[in-house]
Amino acid sequence: MNNKEYDLVIVGAGNAALSAALAARENGVQVLVLEKAPKHKRGGNSYFTDGAIRFAYNDLQDIRAIMPELSDEEAATIIMPEYSQEHYYEDLMRVTADQSDSGLARHLVGKSYETIRWMKEQGVKFELNYGNQSFEKDGKRQFWGGLPVKTENRGIGLMGQLFRRVEELGIDIWYESTAKKLGVENGVISSVLVSKRGEEVEVSTSGVVLACGSFEANEEMRIKHLGEEWGAAIVRGTEYNTGDGIEMALEVGAQPYGQWSGCHSIGTDSQAPVVGDYEKPGDIFKKHSYPLSIMLNKDGQRFVDEGADFRNYTYAKYGREILKQPDHLAYQIYDAKVRGLLRDEYDREEATSSQADSLEELVNQLPVDKEAFLKTIDEYNQAVQEGEFNPTIKDGKSTKGMTPAKTNWALPIDQGPFYAFPVTCGITFTFGGIHVNTKGQALNENDEPIPGLFAAGEMVGGIFYENYPGGSGLMSGSVFGKTAGNSAARYSKEKAKRSLSL
Repeated sequence: MNNKEYDLVIVGAGNAALSAALAARENGVQVLVLEKAPKHKRGGNSYFTDGAIRFAYNDLQDIRAIMPELSDEEAATIIMPEYSQEHYYEDLMRVTADQSDSGLARHLVGKSYETIRWMKEQGVKFELNYGNQSFEKDGKRQFWGGLPVKTENRGIGLMGQLFRRVEELGIDIWYESTAKKLGVENGVISSVLVSKRGEEVEVSTSGVVLACGSFEANEEMRIKHLGEEWGAAIVRGTEYNTGDGIEMALEVGAQPYGQWSGCHSIGTDSQAPVVGDYEKPGDIFKKHSYPLSIMLNKDGQRFVDEGADFRNYTYAKYGREILKQPDHLAYQIYDAKVRGLLRDEYDREEATSSQADSLEELVNQLPVDKEAFLKTIDEYNQAVQEGEFNPTIKDGKSTKGMTPAKTNWALPIDQGPFYAFPVTCGITFTFGGIHVNTKGQALNENDEPIPGLFAAGEMVGGIFYENYPGGSGLMSGSVFGKTAGNSAARYSKEKAKRSLSL
């Protein structure tokens, strides 16, 4: 067995892991990054994201600070509501039904903007999320939902910039290298056993940051913790997030934490690949304009309130509702009135859809209960109440006498052509993980730090329950990655000083 030595080992190579690596390297320690995937499949789930990232800000000037290329002329056409730390925190607690660990939630929110500024310093480029988070009104672009910014060129651009920065700082990366076991001496993390392209290597180290994702790509663990039906879910991102880091942490006494029965899952194209396609990344298969639709299962039944809230606050929980439907399938139905308002993904060549000039013709193209389908649409149309339709706010334009109700953005489906987009459930990441504190230290069953062990990203349990505000996962990875990297570097340097003094 070969032996190597580094001050700090980072397990994983997504956004959280590289944030940890960069923060640690800035503190002057030698860092090794372990990536389970081959180089051409590196980057974890972060590579597949749309790049939307949620952070607290005061006004458009805060946004312009990370986008200096935004001109005065363009800024004059923008309406940008304030999104304060308190607003962000309230959104997070509201969508998780106040279950989110308040300390971790406050850390995520409170460090969000300074972390965005730090990411810019690392070379990450940002742009306004015009297509998905704004509507044009009275000649202005009205942003909504607290998510106006995304990384340039989606997750591909984010990870490309982070890897470039990693290379600039001389951080070593081992590809096709799986962390297998944490070594412990006298209760302190001392090494990592690595399978490097089939060869066993023991890496001695002062500290380890586990940032290698949750267990969404592990079918056995999904079924065990989420339920039997989750064996049928499409994996939206990397095939390599199989819970390795979580299991290693538990083996050395880390405390399991958070909602192990919960996950982030969405409505995605029914013909999307069963795992993330590295040839077509960037979250291109999602179907997130459903608040302007009605969704029906193959039996012609609606099953959620499509207009319960902005997409940002419902999409991560509606995937599981689709999974519960017959054949794990549903249809989003739109008419000509709203077709031009749909998000960019509906216009991609990869989008599966049917179109017809009449509802009868449309339904005849679908493998559904045709009579029930048409009956439900007619009942919905009859239930739509008067009111002003406004997609930039929760407009209260609703249905009456129908279950489930549609509480916002309810328009009759009555102007051809008509469209049907079939969707199934795609799982993004699971919510169960290990317990860390606001320093990124992994905690044992007594809520005490395990010396030398840190964690970040999807491995952190206790922040998301049932649901999450869009863009918070990417932000959490950056915040807790940077936090863990800083803490692990300080720990490593202090440990080295103690060794020298002996």
